[in-house]
Amino acid sequence: MTAFRAAQADEKTAAGQGYEDSGYVLVDARGRALNGRQLRERAYKVMDRSGLRRVRLYDARASCLTYLANHGVPDHLLARWAGHADARTTKRWYVKPDVEDLRPAADTWGGLASESAPVYEENVRCGSVNG
Repeated sequence: MTAFRAAQADEKTAAGQGYEDSGYVLVDARGRALNGRQLRERAYKVMDRSGLRRVRLYDARASCLTYLANHGVPDHLLARWAGHADARTTKRWYVKPDVEDLRPAADTWGGLASESAPVYEENVRCGSVNG
């Protein structure tokens, strides 16, 4: 982080009066916030250099928030991290169940299928009430 701040300070000095102190972390050499395309291009370069599979930034964001949620980070902190005023927004759109989260439900269904088959009485049939 210190190297990043030093580089940003150097850019600010080099740009002089033309530097926009926007307060954003991800900015160009003149201090202007990056747009979506610029963020994607830079993120993809980092993914490529790191040997990571390219994923959409939206999906990476959801994965990060899901990871945090699955590791006990409280909802109100997830919302704050995501920049949402309402934790319900974060949970609804970004936190997705992991395959392992679904295992207890799958095990329950598996138990249902492995139990002995029900015994049907001869005069009882399935179907509508009307026959």
